[in-house]
Order: sequence, then C-alpha cells, then structure tokens
Amino acid sequence: MNIVLPPEQERWLNARIAEGQFASPEAAVQQIIAERMALEADDFAWARPYVDEARLAAVRGEVAPVDDAIADIDAHLAKLKD
Repeated sequence: MNIVLPPEQERWLNARIAEGQFASPEAAVQQIIAERMALEADDFAWARPYVDEARLAAVRGEVAPVDDAIADIDAHLAKLKD
C-alpha cells in the first residue's frame, strides 16, 4: 500500500520520526491506526458511574459556574507543570 500525505502532514511525520517518536512512517501509521481502533472499540462503560454521580450532584444543586471550574482546572494543570 502506498500512502501520499499532504506536505504539512509529511513534515509533521518526518519531524516525529527525527525526534524518535516513531521508527518509520510505517510504524507511525501502524501505531496511529491501532490507537484509533482501540478508541473506537471502547464503549466508555468505565465512565458511566462518574457521569451518573455528576448528574445526581447537578440535580442536588451541587454545581459551579463555568469560570470557577476552568480556574480550578487551570490551577491543577499549573501544579502538574511544576
């Protein structure tokens, strides 16, 4: 199989190969397809209890303004970067 990439994608791929993220274009395609297949096969059933818990909390009025939630996420991300 021969694959032709647009120049921008080819540059991106070549840069990732040069950085050692992939051994070759073929390895990159195999890995990316494997990851996509795994994502498509996941039904996210593991997340259902978390979603149900969040919905119940919202019904109880345990909600926060979006700006507060974003600030909280940003604070957690800043800690991870330290």
